[in-house]
Amino acid sequence: RQGTSGSSYSCSLDALLRRLRAMDTKKDDKFADVLDAVGEFGTFQWRLIVLTFIPNIMSSFFMFADHFVFSEEKPYCNTSWILALDPNLSEAEQMNLTLPRAHNGSFLTCLMYLPVSWDLESIIQFGLNITDPCEDGWIYPESKRRSLISEFDLVCGKELDKETVQTMFMTGQLIGSLIFGLLSDKLGRYPTILLSLLGLMFFGFGTAFVNSFHQYLFFRFGVSQAVMGYAIVSLTLVTEWLVGEHRAHAVILEHCFFSVGIMFLMGLAYNLPHWRMLFLVGAVPVFPLISYIWILPESPRWLMMKGKVKEAKEVLCYAAEVNKKTIPLNLLEELQLPGKKVTKASVLDFYSNRYLCKVTLVMGCVWLTISYSYFTLSLKLRDFGVSIHFRQAIPGILEVPARLCSIVLLEQMGRKWSLAVILIQTAFMCFLTLFLPQGLKSAIILVLVLGQFSLATSVSVVFLYTAELFPTIVRSTGLGLVSLASSGGAILSLTIISQLPALLPIFLCFISSIAALCFSALLPETQNQLLSDSMEQFSRHSDSSFKKRRNDEDTPDDMSEEVAKNTIHNAQILRMDSNYYSNARPGPRLSRVGNEWLGMRLWIPGHEFQAQPSGRGQDQSCSEASP
Repeated sequence: RQGTSGSSYSCSLDALLRRLRAMDTKKDDKFADVLDAVGEFGTFQWRLIVLTFIPNIMSSFFMFADHFVFSEEKPYCNTSWILALDPNLSEAEQMNLTLPRAHNGSFLTCLMYLPVSWDLESIIQFGLNITDPCEDGWIYPESKRRSLISEFDLVCGKELDKETVQTMFMTGQLIGSLIFGLLSDKLGRYPTILLSLLGLMFFGFGTAFVNSFHQYLFFRFGVSQAVMGYAIVSLTLVTEWLVGEHRAHAVILEHCFFSVGIMFLMGLAYNLPHWRMLFLVGAVPVFPLISYIWILPESPRWLMMKGKVKEAKEVLCYAAEVNKKTIPLNLLEELQLPGKKVTKASVLDFYSNRYLCKVTLVMGCVWLTISYSYFTLSLKLRDFGVSIHFRQAIPGILEVPARLCSIVLLEQMGRKWSLAVILIQTAFMCFLTLFLPQGLKSAIILVLVLGQFSLATSVSVVFLYTAELFPTIVRSTGLGLVSLASSGGAILSLTIISQLPALLPIFLCFISSIAALCFSALLPETQNQLLSDSMEQFSRHSDSSFKKRRNDEDTPDDMSEEVAKNTIHNAQILRMDSNYYSNARPGPRLSRVGNEWLGMRLWIPGHEFQAQPSGRGQDQSCSEASP
C-alpha cells in the first residue's frame, strides 16, 4: 500500500508539474477555446476557403502561360518586294522566286535573294542568285496562331532560350517570396494579400499590351512575385483561421485549384488564336477580386501578436456572427497579449534562434529537393518528345487525386511520416528511371509521370507542415525563406539539365531525395498540436523540451497557480523524507461526482492544502491508482 500510495502521489504531482510548466508558455491557449466557440468549420470558414481558392486558379494560369505563348514557328524571309512587280502572285510563287532552297529541296528559313530592278519575266527566266540575310522581317505561312515568337521575330539569331524566360520567372518568385513574406508579418495578412492581387491585376492584364519582348520579361517578372506572394500569405491566413483536420483539408483543396487553373489555361490556349487575347481573356477574372477589400478577414492570431487585441476580438465576433454562434463574454475577455507585451521579431531571429534556424535549413533542403525534382522530371518529358499539352494536361489531371490521397496520409500517419513516405516514393521513381533501358520510351514516360504524381502530393504536405512549424509572429517570413530554396531548386534544374549528361540530373534527384529524407527526421511532429504564436518558448527552452511542452498543453489550467506552487512545494518535502509516507494517512483523498472532480486534499503532518476543482477529468488515470 505504501508503494501504491507513493505512486499515486507521484502521478498526481507529475500532472501538476506539467500543468505548472505549461502555465508560462500557455498565456494565449484560450484562443483555441475561442475558435471552438466561433465554430470549427462553419459558414465563415467555408467562405474564407472559397475566397482563397479563386485566386489560385489565376495564379496557376499566369505561372504556366509561358508554355503556350512560345509555340514553335517556322520563319521565312519577308520578300513582299516582288509583289510590286505582280501583286497577283500567290504565296507559293513568291517564295519559289525569292527564297533559296536547301539540298533536300526545302526553303531556307534565314536567307533570301537580294531584290533586283528587273522585270518579272527576267526574274522568272534567269532566276536570282545572290543571297543575303532577311532584310524586311519574316513571315510564318505555316503558323495557325500568333505567338510571341512571330510577334517579336525571335528567330534567325534572335532566338531566346525558353529556359531563360523560365529562369526570369523563377527569379521573380524567389524575390517575391522574401518580400511578401516580410510584408505579411509586418503589415498583416489582409493588406499583403490585397497587394499581391493588385500585382496580379496590373502585371497579369498588362502583359497583353507590351510593345517589346523586354517589356514582356519585365511584366512576367512582376507577376511571378505576385503569384508567389499570394501563395504564401493565403496559406498563412488559412492556417491561422482553421484548426485540426480542417486545416489540412483546406490547404490540400486549395492546391487542387491550381490544377483547375491549368485546365483553364489549356482550354483558352487551344481556342484563342493570339497570345495577346490569351492574357486579355485569362486576366479578366482577376478584376472581381478587388471586392476582397470589403470581405477578406484579417488573421486574429497576427492581430494578437501585434497587440491589437480589440481588433482581434472584433474579427472573432464577426466570424461567430456569420456562423450564428455566440462567444461567451468571460472567454473573450481572457484573450490577452502573450507575455503582457507586444511580441517583436525580425528576419535575424532565423539566425539567432536555434529552433528557427534548424527548421529553416531542414525545410529549405526539402523544398529545394521537391522543386528540383519536379522540374527535372518535367524537362525530361520534353526531351522524350512529349507535347506541351500532354506535359501539362496529364500531370495537371493527376495532381488532383494525388493531393486528395495526401489527406488520407496526413490523417493516418501525421505530417512527418507522410513527408517521409512521399520522399521515399520519389527516390524510388528516380532510381527506377536510372535503370530502365532507354529503348523503353513508354515505360520511362510512365515512371516520370508517376514521379510527378508523388511530387505533387509532397508540395501540399510540405506547405502545410512548414506553416505549422513556424510561429505566427514569423510564419510568413519563414515560408518566404524556404520558398527561396524552392525557386533556387527550379533554377538549378533548368541550369543542370542543359549542362550535364542525360542521366546525371535524375541521379541528383535520387541523391537529394535521400538527403531530404534524412534531414526531415530532425523535425518535430505537428499533427494535433496547437499552433505556436510567439518565439518566447523557443528562446527559453531547447528543442526537446519544446516538443514535451506542446504535448503538455493538453492539461487543464483551471487550477490557480498559487495553489499548484504550494502543492508542489509540500510534495517535495514528502519526497525528501520517505518515512512520512508510512506514518501519514493514505494517499490524496479525491472525491468525484460523474466526470467532475470535487477537490483534492494533500495532507502532511502539520500542513494541509486544498486544490481547487479543475472541472475536468484529466487526472483520472492518476487518481484511480489510489486505494
